[in-house]
Amino acid sequence: MNQVLILLGPTGVGKTGASVLLAKELDTEIIGADSMQIYRTMDIGTAKPSGEERGGVPHHMIDVVDPSEAFSAGRYVEMVLPIIESLHSRGKVPVIVGGTGLYIKALTRGIFTGPSADWGLREELLSLEEGEKGSLYCRLLALDPEAAARIEKNDVRRTVRALEVCLRSRERISLLQEKCTAPLPYEFIKIGLTRNREELYRLIDARVDDMVRSGFEGEVKRLLDGRPDRTPLQAIGYREFASFLQGQLTKEEAVSLTKRNTRRYAKRQFTWFRKEEGIRWVDVTGRLTSERVFSCLKELLLNSHAGLFPDRPPRGGAVMYNIEDGA
Repeated sequence: MNQVLILLGPTGVGKTGASVLLAKELDTEIIGADSMQIYRTMDIGTAKPSGEERGGVPHHMIDVVDPSEAFSAGRYVEMVLPIIESLHSRGKVPVIVGGTGLYIKALTRGIFTGPSADWGLREELLSLEEGEKGSLYCRLLALDPEAAARIEKNDVRRTVRALEVCLRSRERISLLQEKCTAPLPYEFIKIGLTRNREELYRLIDARVDDMVRSGFEGEVKRLLDGRPDRTPLQAIGYREFASFLQGQLTKEEAVSLTKRNTRRYAKRQFTWFRKEEGIRWVDVTGRLTSERVFSCLKELLLNSHAGLFPDRPPRGGAVMYNIEDGA
């Protein structure tokens, strides 16, 4: 069975630079799994790798749609599958890199698309939630307890989608997912990067400061002027700076909230990935350069999947990590 290597982990953990070195070592190409880097012009706030940072390695699924276009996990899989097949036909192992758990889940377990978005119904549901916090989750619990058990109580977005599917299809989303989802025919090698929580949060805060210095405010202003689809403006950083530009926050408040919300997002990413099976975690705490992170990845892969590296015998052992012990 053809292999697909997935490098995942929370935002700011060090995936980008290490993945470029890994792709060079394997003589392959990178497929992004980031739900915001797919959008053109959203460069600074998504930490999109520059041409120089890509190091000559071809990157796919970056800059593929305009912010005015809607995008979904189903469309992501449709676009990625031909890329995977093309790489396999050339004898290359695709390296998928990102932290969007839904995209990775869709690739590794198959995708359930369900009915298309009904924005009128969603607005109606959201207004009910505003009137009584938690009411949507309680409604989903009554309609589809199995689906509700898979969703965090405060995850309004996923709760709304589950209710939308139930109400429009008149079937439980959990039943539809079971009937309509099939795994893809690849051997997925899933490697997760993690760090000590304090170190990760310091790196996240430093990244936000770099974003501001790099002209993030101007990027958000141009995005607002372009009248994007709803989703891009919900991205962390963009929504806070949009509120600043609209006079609802000070710049200092926007920066502070962006840092806080990014840290919270990293924590949610860990929560999501805990539910994924087959991830081998590597602790890269204290390894602050791409070269040092890559060395950990390489040791692990040599030890467990030496066939990825022709004529390289297994050696040593990478520092393994139990995600339950950390962030």
